[in-house]
Amino acid sequence: MEKTQAYKRIQELTELINDANKRYYVDNAPTISDYEFDMLMKELESLEKDYPDLKSADSPTGKVGSDLFNPVPASGSIGVNGAKREFEQYPHRYPMLSLANTYDISEIQAFADRVAKGIGNVCTFSCELKFDGTAICLTYRNGRLYRALTRGDGTVGDDVTENVKRISNIPQVLKMPADFTPTRSNPYPWPKEFEIRGEIYMPWEAFDRLNEVRIKEEETPFANPRNAASGSLKLIDSNAVAERGLECTLYHVLGEDLNFQTHAQALDTVASWGLPVSDKRNICTSIEDIRDFITYWDTERKNLPFATDGIVIKVNEIPYHTELGYTSKVPRWAVAYKFKAEQALTRLVSIDYQVGRTGAVTPVANLEPVQLSGTVVKRASLHNSDQMHLLDIHIGDYVYVEKGGEIIPKITGVDPGRRCPDAAQPHFPEFCPDCGTPLVKDEEEARSFCPNQSGCPTQIKGKLVHFLSRKAMNVIAGDSTVEQLFNKGLVWNVADFYELKKEHLLMLDGWKERSAERFLNSLQDSLETPFEKVLYALGIRHIGETTAKSLARHFGNIDSLASASREELLATDDIGEVIADSIKEWFSDEVNIEIITRLKSSGLRFATDAVKEKLSDSLEGKTIVISGNFSIPRDHMKKLIETHGGKNSSSISGKTSYLLAGEKAGPEKLRKAESLGVQVIDEVRFMHIIGQIPDKSDETNDYLLNEQLTLF
Repeated sequence: MEKTQAYKRIQELTELINDANKRYYVDNAPTISDYEFDMLMKELESLEKDYPDLKSADSPTGKVGSDLFNPVPASGSIGVNGAKREFEQYPHRYPMLSLANTYDISEIQAFADRVAKGIGNVCTFSCELKFDGTAICLTYRNGRLYRALTRGDGTVGDDVTENVKRISNIPQVLKMPADFTPTRSNPYPWPKEFEIRGEIYMPWEAFDRLNEVRIKEEETPFANPRNAASGSLKLIDSNAVAERGLECTLYHVLGEDLNFQTHAQALDTVASWGLPVSDKRNICTSIEDIRDFITYWDTERKNLPFATDGIVIKVNEIPYHTELGYTSKVPRWAVAYKFKAEQALTRLVSIDYQVGRTGAVTPVANLEPVQLSGTVVKRASLHNSDQMHLLDIHIGDYVYVEKGGEIIPKITGVDPGRRCPDAAQPHFPEFCPDCGTPLVKDEEEARSFCPNQSGCPTQIKGKLVHFLSRKAMNVIAGDSTVEQLFNKGLVWNVADFYELKKEHLLMLDGWKERSAERFLNSLQDSLETPFEKVLYALGIRHIGETTAKSLARHFGNIDSLASASREELLATDDIGEVIADSIKEWFSDEVNIEIITRLKSSGLRFATDAVKEKLSDSLEGKTIVISGNFSIPRDHMKKLIETHGGKNSSSISGKTSYLLAGEKAGPEKLRKAESLGVQVIDEVRFMHIIGQIPDKSDETNDYLLNEQLTLF
């Protein structure tokens, strides 16, 4: 390759890799496989080796992939629903690097040879599973969890401590091992401070459960457990992290007061302190031992309750780690062997076209049963008509299926050599498979929809089931109840539920007095459901639980939301153009307005508690960002903003009205406020604005504590 061609290709590869890194680490929505990414990286490394003068200072070959939304302290980060949340950022005490990886066992031999040459001696190797999750660094001080940082860019990470505390198998306080005897000079078995690094992952069971919910709600399912774990770790609501079923395995200990001689000894010791380490590891003394370990787990991993994408091989003797050292990106004393994605080949029997509650029509392939990732696969998603066309799929084809973590596995390819000459090519329907209405194509989502929202039976029943579901109105009823009520003409929309009488329910097959009373009592209890859950229960397209909370918090009641302009909707946290348009479309339908009116008459709650507690309009229309410490807790300060009509925001923009700065306010926030011309106010000025402290008085503290804390 000539130098000009090499330069052009290096630029192309750099752009491709940087984009892939962002999609993988930040968006949690990768578009290429790990193998494809690694091949791009190897090609770039090879070109930079041949043309070292063409290598740029910021080449991705010399950097760790970054999970920072914006690699500046106190920047915004992306949550699983695209929601921005601000995480404070702190430097890593020790660089948090990635691992060199390979798919070739001969390169493991080359790694062992380099190690032997580097140390001038023989060593042993610790082989352990490579968990397919998101990296975490935990710091313990005096036996207590002090801080948890993501990898970030390797030098700075996001502080996700509050979220990590919601992961059940990560101890917040270390336990005393049974064989340790405290003394005055040595009261604890652990050092005063140390770091331990590992992987946070989502087991298959929790992952499948999460994706089942997302598919039912017609949200895009996570492609694999790694994406789900990474996105969950940056959820806005820390309490929601506990519901995701995340787990952690730790594998690398760092600190100044550690006296471990081997990696295995370090892991055994921290395990006795209650820290979760893997028991699926082995000490190997030869390349044959390593090969046997890899071969065993390449098969056995299919039976594990979590995803693993390879084997990590580390020099076991810790003193050799210092001797071997690091490159700018990876340690020289460790390497990862990556498994290739598991596939299965089976025959496509037929294709069903399923209509969801929002009208989306999804093609699902029916397959001859095949074993894949520990389960028998009979169905696989084809996503949309574009994907079917791209695959050039025919009925009867032999197709490659990857579970890749999806609850509905996906078809990734076709074996055209095994296609029958008369195999028919399927045609995506032009009309709704249920009601016959002509379908419309959403070009942005590449999906087809039935627009007959109020007349398509499948959509109607889907909306009814969604409304009653546990995370919505939480009414004791299942799909069969809705099916019976709908078939007998007793319910057509969600408002009909609250007009049901006992005699209506006794018409249903198998229903007796007691079951009818339980259902009616459950409906009565649902009248206490908070506004954000009622809003979620309405089933507005693209409005999930998180978005419903943001809308309820921002607008306070259904009338304000219904009358909001597109610009007002876009000014709300988490709301983009697609969601704003969906909301406007829903409230423009007179049928939906009538449903709201009837639900109001039935007693459902269409206003937040914050609206009922509203104290004044002194901050009406104001967006406020807070930073630093105050004389009352930050959560209380945020509630004060809301009860006086204001809106809290986590990041500063041109729409920000005030930066409310307390002690130790973030310097980056202060700089950004200054650059955007955002007014910075202190706690005293804030209390003046909301009328809680007279302007003529500067004696604030006693008044603040005595008067404001009574609100909470």
